Amino acid sequence: MPLVTPIPGTPLPHGILNACTTVEDVEDTHELLGVEWLALGCCPVREWRDPCALDDSPGDESPGEPPVKEFCRPEVEHAAPITLYAGAECGALGWSYDEAVAHAQATMALGEQQALEAAWWSRRLTADAVDLTPEAGPVSVAQGVAALEGCLAESYGGRGVLHVPAGAAALLGCCNLLREDPESGSLRTLAGNCAIIGAGYSAENTGPGGFPAPPGTAWLYITGPVHIRRGPLDTIPDRNASVNIRTNDRRVLVERTYVVGTTCTVCAILVEVCP
Repeated sequence: MPLVTPIPGTPLPHGILNACTTVEDVEDTHELLGVEWLALGCCPVREWRDPCALDDSPGDESPGEPPVKEFCRPEVEHAAPITLYAGAECGALGWSYDEAVAHAQATMALGEQQALEAAWWSRRLTADAVDLTPEAGPVSVAQGVAALEGCLAESYGGRGVLHVPAGAAALLGCCNLLREDPESGSLRTLAGNCAIIGAGYSAENTGPGGFPAPPGTAWLYITGPVHIRRGPLDTIPDRNASVNIRTNDRRVLVERTYVVGTTCTVCAILVEVCP
């Protein structure tokens, strides 16, 4: 049979490497070893009421201690590196080095978003999330989104990111929970939070602590903004070392390191997808 061009593919348009996140290409290898920062926006902004300006008279009661202004020490947050790779192998006689590299690069381009979603879900989202699932069990998708947005609003005053497995995405559309932003093309809730629809999320679908979702349910998460540092695409090995002289097979892989960070509270809830 004749050899033809492979069937091309396109990653899902609302995944983690799209409009909901900030993706920064970095060359500094130090940043790709992991980073830390002082959390911004997690400390509350409070109202100050001058006791001298109040009309209320304490009467015969003791006024007690005078009110004082509270200070918040920002937490140190961190993000660890995630390294992904795609390898290609074929007989050296029928496959040149350049063809092998091109095949590995195309595989990475199509699959890196899904793999990054799965890795970050299992490493970060499930690690220390606040579980909002009631004792009665999973809730509807609309109730779940409402609870998550309420949880985020109590700990962070800015826009956040809703993390949704691809298998539950259709249910958000039927309830008009998401709308497309005409300027950025991102999906947003009525409250203004962005939504990532992840194929990698769907493959994991685990709750806090890494426990799998029961059949007919899915886990949803919400976080603060998501920032991704992305390293260069490295090709390994060089042309001559790519051939195994024992088997005469050519092996080439490409790899890339990412550092994915978010801020403040991570909240999770279990929702019904098949009532």
